[in-house]
Amino acid sequence: MDGNAEQRNATVSLFDGPAPEVQVFVKAADEIAAVSSWLAARAKSGMVPHEIGVFVRSNTQLDRARAAIAGAGLHSRFLEDTVETASRHVALGTMHLAKGLEFRAVAVMACDDEIIPLQERIESVTDDADLEEVYNTERHLLYVACTRARDNLLVTSVAPASEFLDDLRDGSIGV
Repeated sequence: MDGNAEQRNATVSLFDGPAPEVQVFVKAADEIAAVSSWLAARAKSGMVPHEIGVFVRSNTQLDRARAAIAGAGLHSRFLEDTVETASRHVALGTMHLAKGLEFRAVAVMACDDEIIPLQERIESVTDDADLEEVYNTERHLLYVACTRARDNLLVTSVAPASEFLDDLRDGSIGV
């Protein structure tokens, strides 16, 4: 945010969870099915629904996330400005609502090209300084959503995937 680049590859965490899973699919239906399976596996392993969060970039992608949660046989509660989780419900929300929360498992869905960074924001830029700010804030938004995961992180997209997923693959963002 302050213009200084940070590498987190050598960061030591109090928790030692598995590396983030990053998956890119050809169709949204495949993404939904894979996230459903991942969520069901978390529940089967003993996680209770309120220990799980599912985040997307904006309201436009919420239906994909709802379908994945329902496909796992789980119920969701949309996080609103009060940002309260509910017992027996998977927390569902936009990345903007993720800040300050923590879950044992988080799925960040719909990280498609033109969704993150959001194409409308890029197209509204008039100079290079503003474009850099848009990219920085969009990258930070994904970072915040991903770092809500304490133990397990799944990040998915439909091809073409966001260029920001490269940060997850090279270890710049980790659980």
